[in-house]
Amino acid sequence: MTQVPEVEAKASKKKGMGPLQLIALGVGTSLGSGLFAVSGIAAGQNSGPAVSLCFIIGAIACALVGLCYAELSTMFPKASGASYAYISAALGECPAWLMTWCLVSSYILSISIVSVSWSGYFAAFLAKWHIYISSQILEPLGTVLTFENGSHVLAYGVWPGVLLISLVTLMLSSGTKESIGWNTFFVVLKISVVILFVLFALPAVSSANYTPYIPANQGTFGHFGWSGVISGAVLVFFSYLGFDVVASAGADARNPQRDLPIGILGALTTCAILAVGFSACLVGLVPYLDLANDTSPLATAMSHLQIPFLAEFLNLCILLGFTAGLYGIIYGQSRVLRHVAEDGLLPEIFAKRNKHQAPWVSILFLSFIGAVLAILIPVRLLGGVASLSVLLTFSSVCLSLIVLRKRQPNALRSFRVPGGKWLIPGGGICVCGTGLVTVEPICWLYLGIWLLAGGTIYLLYGRKHSRMKRNLA
Repeated sequence: MTQVPEVEAKASKKKGMGPLQLIALGVGTSLGSGLFAVSGIAAGQNSGPAVSLCFIIGAIACALVGLCYAELSTMFPKASGASYAYISAALGECPAWLMTWCLVSSYILSISIVSVSWSGYFAAFLAKWHIYISSQILEPLGTVLTFENGSHVLAYGVWPGVLLISLVTLMLSSGTKESIGWNTFFVVLKISVVILFVLFALPAVSSANYTPYIPANQGTFGHFGWSGVISGAVLVFFSYLGFDVVASAGADARNPQRDLPIGILGALTTCAILAVGFSACLVGLVPYLDLANDTSPLATAMSHLQIPFLAEFLNLCILLGFTAGLYGIIYGQSRVLRHVAEDGLLPEIFAKRNKHQAPWVSILFLSFIGAVLAILIPVRLLGGVASLSVLLTFSSVCLSLIVLRKRQPNALRSFRVPGGKWLIPGGGICVCGTGLVTVEPICWLYLGIWLLAGGTIYLLYGRKHSRMKRNLA
C-alpha cells in the first residue's frame, strides 16, 4: 500500500531497481532532518559530546529491526506496504492501520522539522549577504525572545518554513513529477555535504570540546549522563526511517529476495557512518551547550570554521536538499493517504485527484498539519514524537516476524535472520521498548491524541468500508 515518490516514479521502469538504487532510496529518505536539524539539540540537551554514541546506539537498534525487515521483505517481496503488509498479515488489520497511522504522523512531523530547520539555514544563508530575518519569525509561536538590550518579545512562529511548505504544495498540486535522476542527484548532494564538512572540520576540531565526553547527569533523567545518551539516541532515532521506505519498494525491485536485504542493510550502514562522522566533528567544533536549541547546526559549525565560500556552498546544498526532501515526503505520503482511501480505510475524498492527477486533498491535509505543527511546537518535541512513532512501528514489525515464524514456518524466505527464532526480533523489541520508556510524557500525550483520532476513524469509518486485499505475496 505505501508508495514513496521514488518508487512511484520508477513504477513504469521495466528493469526496476537494483541494490545500489535501493540503497540510494534509503539514504535519500534518511539523510536529512535527523542529522542536519536535531543532532545539535541532542548534543546540547541530552548527550553532550557523546552525540555520536546516540547515532551508534540508534544504528544498532535499527540493525536488529532492519534484519527483521529484511526477512519479512523476502516473505512478501511484492508488497508495497512494508510495515503495513507485515503487521496486517501477523496481527490483523486494526493494529496494522494504527501503526500505519503512526508512520504517517512521523512523516508529517518530518515535514515540520524540515521546514523549521530550512528556515534556520535560509536565515544563515541570507545573513552572509547582510539580509537579516527577524528571530520573531524563526521560533515557535509564543516563544519568549530576549534581546541584548534586555527587552522581551514573543515569537510569531516559523513562517519562512510555512512559505516553503506552501510553495512545495503548489508545485505538487500542479502535477509536478520527481524523477529518479533528480533523486540520485540530491542523494549525492547530501552525502557530499557531510563528506566536505568532515574533511574541512577535522583539522579544526578542538579536543577540549570532547571533555567531559559524557557530562555528569544534572539530576533529571535524560539531561546528560548515560540516561542522556539513551534519550539522545531516541531523539535522533527517526533518522533511520529510510529502510522502511526501501522495504516498500519490493514491487519495483529487480530481484526482491536478494536486493531488498542488501538495500535495507546497505542504507542503514551508510547513514550510520555518515551520521557518526558528522556529529563527532560538529561537537568538536562547537561547544555542545551552544547547540542546545540550534535547528541549523551545520550553519553554526561552519561559522566557527570561518571559510565563507564553503559555508555558503554547504548552506545552499542543504537548502536544496531539504526542499527536495520536503517535496518527496509530501509527494510520497499524499500517495499513502490516497491508497489508504482507495482501500476504504479513509474517506474517498482523500483519493480525489485534480486535473493534474494529483491527490490534492491529501496534499493539502499533510501540508496544513505540517505547517501548523511547525508554527506551534519546538523541534525537540517534534523529533521526540516522530521517534516515538517509529519505535512503536518497529517494535510491531519485530513482533510480526515472531508471529509469522510460528504461523507460517514453511513460507519461502530467501533471507533468514541469524540467531534463531527469538534472538534478533526479541532483541529489537527490547531495544525499542527501552527507547519507548525514555520518551518524555508530553510526547506520549501528543502521539496518544493522534492515535485516538486514528482509532476513531477506523471504528467509525475504516472498519465498515475496508476493501483491503490480503494477497500480499
